[in-house]
Amino acid sequence: MIIAGIDEAGKGPVIGPMCIGGVKIEDSKAHILKVLGVADSKKLTPKKREQLAVQIKKYADGFFVLEVGPSQIDELRKIMTMNEIMVVCFAKVVEQLKPDLVYVDAADVKAERFGENIRRQYAKTSPDHAKKIEIISMHQADATYPVVSAASIIAKVRRDELIEELKKEWNADFGSGYPSDPKTKSFLLKWGKEHDGKFPEIVRQSWKTVENIREELKKSE
Repeated sequence: MIIAGIDEAGKGPVIGPMCIGGVKIEDSKAHILKVLGVADSKKLTPKKREQLAVQIKKYADGFFVLEVGPSQIDELRKIMTMNEIMVVCFAKVVEQLKPDLVYVDAADVKAERFGENIRRQYAKTSPDHAKKIEIISMHQADATYPVVSAASIIAKVRRDELIEELKKEWNADFGSGYPSDPKTKSFLLKWGKEHDGKFPEIVRQSWKTVENIREELKKSE
């Protein structure tokens, strides 16, 4: 039986893409992931995550990372909620991996509903397989199932790579891209001030953070 894990990295940042990672592996050798030392990616150092990502890709039977850019997120948010976007993205990863059983890290307050919504979305492209696949959706699945931890690691490593590329491309150190990061906030304030409240395409324009910064800039005029 082929099992898979799916998790995201970068749902919350105001800068950069979101990455949804999926890893599939034969159930009989899934213990290898535990032996490698995969754990919740947030608890690992970037260097450790990079090392593990190489090992995961070596032993897994397949992996896939879906990259969703800031402007894609902004466009989708005009017609759906962030939770609905997550469902569509997770279903796309399921479509790539086609496992028998998939564990997903729930991106909805109701974990079961998230799993059911993924099945419904997946049924649009693979109706026969959607009936057979087992989807186990739970909160903090990345801390419970090594295959989800593995997915979390490859998603986070890919997002970190893309963030580093953007920093080089824009010649700017905007930190992690998360709204709580002082470097991110000061980059946005400086950019907004210099460009009349307009922001580059690496920024998610639909984020409340951007709205707040525009308000802040208006007050300081």
